[in-house]
Order: sequence, then structure tokens, then C-alpha cells
Amino acid sequence: MTKLVLISRDYDMAHLAPMIRRAAPELDVTMHGSHDALDAEVAVCWNPPVGAVAALPRVRLIHSIAAGVDNILADPRLPDVPLCRVVDPQHARGMSEFVMWGALHFHRQLDQVMANQRDRVWLRYDQRAPATRTIGVMGLGEIGTRVGLDLHRAGFAVRGWSKRPKDLPGIDTFSGADALPAFLQGTDILVCLLPLTDETRGLLDARLFAMMQPGAKLIHVGRGEHLVPGDLLDALRRKQIGGAIVDVFPNEPLAADDPLWDAPDLIVTPHMASVASPETIGLQVALNVRRLVGGEPLHHRVDIARGY
Repeated sequence: MTKLVLISRDYDMAHLAPMIRRAAPELDVTMHGSHDALDAEVAVCWNPPVGAVAALPRVRLIHSIAAGVDNILADPRLPDVPLCRVVDPQHARGMSEFVMWGALHFHRQLDQVMANQRDRVWLRYDQRAPATRTIGVMGLGEIGTRVGLDLHRAGFAVRGWSKRPKDLPGIDTFSGADALPAFLQGTDILVCLLPLTDETRGLLDARLFAMMQPGAKLIHVGRGEHLVPGDLLDALRRKQIGGAIVDVFPNEPLAADDPLWDAPDLIVTPHMASVASPETIGLQVALNVRRLVGGEPLHHRVDIARGY
């Protein structure tokens, strides 16, 4: 019987155990720290403690419970075994819903309306056509493409930026570092949906904010480590960034004394933009373990060099 261990530093993963067992009753699922965990051949992880996976002498597969794996790759002692991720077919839809809400929040000036309510100010703003508002999507993978096309269908002017050239209907596309300034300067609302790589780590910093139009908005739903929090805080205070919605942070959960909680014109959300269902996680982990046991190619295997 193949044993799996659920490992996380700060997330209770116990609810995933019955989902995995339901999908593959032959698997033995245990929790990190239990007496039999060291026998595990599969480590199912989210933000595992450094060295926790390396401490498993029989481990043959590491499996994330989400699309992102940067929290796992951050462990310098990670064993040289396959790493897989969960790809929820509904993940792109959920992300698109969240970004559409954020875009409409800024487009319809609801950020200003909410501020006016606190000050008991009754002020009705003129409505602008979506085509007069340019939304820039950084990252044109499967999810970024879905988000960009949905925004285009809603009538917004959409542009996209990616590492390599892309051709998307109705979307102005930019690619490569040299095109980043022109992409940013024409963007009213910036959406970050990039993967985390050495090139994108810390990309949302003072230098990038300075390239944006003064008062432009930010919706950050990529990876936490894209963001330099102190630079965003400074840009908000100086009104270089006119408002932001941030769903992912370098350190999660956000500490109670973190100054971002009280930052002007910032909405903090708890990494909720789009989350795979427990049923999907259980099914994909179970099926991949079966493929591992059967010597078959694994689904959604991560290219360690690329980080996704």
C-alpha cells in the first residue's frame, strides 16, 4: 500500500485526506508529524517546513495542492524527485471572476465611492465606457489569456505582456523586457498573473511603479514574491499608484502588525482569488499516485528549471 503524507507549515490539510481516499481507497494517507509519516513515498504539500520532505527516506513524488509550486521550491533541501501541481479546470474561471470584480471596482470608481461614504460625501461620478479604460495583463498563460479575453469581451481595451510573443484576438500584445515600459505607460489598471521565476521575483517594485501612469491601479493575483511590499506602500502613499487590490503576499498569512493592513487605497484579500476544490485536489493527487505506481507519465509535472 502506497503511503502519502500531508505536509504544511501553516495550513490544516486534514480535510484533504478523505478526498484522496475517496478517489483511491487503496492509498494510505497520514499527516506530517505522525508516527508512520517517515514511511511515506508521496509528499502532498503546501508551504512545507524546510527539510520536511528531505526527511522522508522513501519519497518518490512531491505533489502541490495548487497550481503554484514556489512555496515548495523555496526549500533548498528539496529531494531530486518529480514535482507535480494541481490544475483545476475551473481555476481560470474563478480567477477571471475575481479580476473582473477588481476591474469594475476601479472602472466604476467604487474605491472613491467607498471613501466618500466614510466621509459622508454624496458625489456621483460620470460613467466612462469600458473601451476608454485600458487594462494590462502581465502573464499570458492559460489563466492570463482567459482573463484578458474575458475583459475584452466586457468591452475593455486590453493589452498583454509576456516573456515570449503571443497573438490574441482583440488584445494588443507586448513581449520581452524592452517592451515593458511601453506596455506599462499605456495601462490604467495593471493585472499581474505572471509565474514566479528568477526574472519575475520582485518585479512589482519601485522601478516598475515609476514606469506606470501616475494614479494607475494594480490588481495583484500572481505570486506573492512578485511584490516588494515596502515599495507598494510607498507608491500608494505618494499616489503614484492610485489604488490596489492585493491577494498574494511574500509572507502569508499577513501579520497582524503589517503596515499593509492600513495602507491607503489598498484592499487586502486572503489569497482567495481562485482556489481548487478539495474534490479536484484529491482526485488529481490520487490519479498521479496511481500513475507513479504504474510507471506511467505523470500529469502536470513541473519543469523545475522554469519553476512551473
